[in-house]
Amino acid sequence: MDIFLETYQSAIAAIGAMGALMFVQLMIADLAGIKFKHKPGSLVESDQKNFLFRASRTLANTNESISIFILLLLFCMFSLSSPQATAYAAWGFVLSRVSFSLFYYFGIGLARSCAFAGVVVSLLALLLIPIFS
Repeated sequence: MDIFLETYQSAIAAIGAMGALMFVQLMIADLAGIKFKHKPGSLVESDQKNFLFRASRTLANTNESISIFILLLLFCMFSLSSPQATAYAAWGFVLSRVSFSLFYYFGIGLARSCAFAGVVVSLLALLLIPIFS
C-alpha cells in the first residue's frame, strides 16, 4: 500500500490542493455574503456584475465538477495508469480550476471560458489515460 501511495503521491497532492481551493472559495463566497448583507438561504440575484453572484457561482461550479475529478482520478490510480500522466492531468485540472476562479472573480468572461476548457480537457485526459495505457 505504501508503494501505491508513494507512486501516486503527486496526484494525491492534487486532491489536497483542490480541497484547499474549495476552502478558499467557500471563505470568499461567505465573506462576500457578509459584506453585501446577503440573507442566508435566500437566492443570490443572477447578475454577472454582482461579485456575490460570481463568488457563489465559482464555488458552485467547482462543486459540480469535483466529484467527476475524484472518480476519474481514482479510476486512473486503481487502473495502475502512468503516475506521471495521471499527475499531469490532475494538476492540469487544479491549475485550470484556479485560473477559472480568478477569471470569474474578476469578471473576465472569455478567459474564464478558456480556463473551463482546460478543466474539460483535464477530465477527459483522466478518463482516457487508463483506457489507452
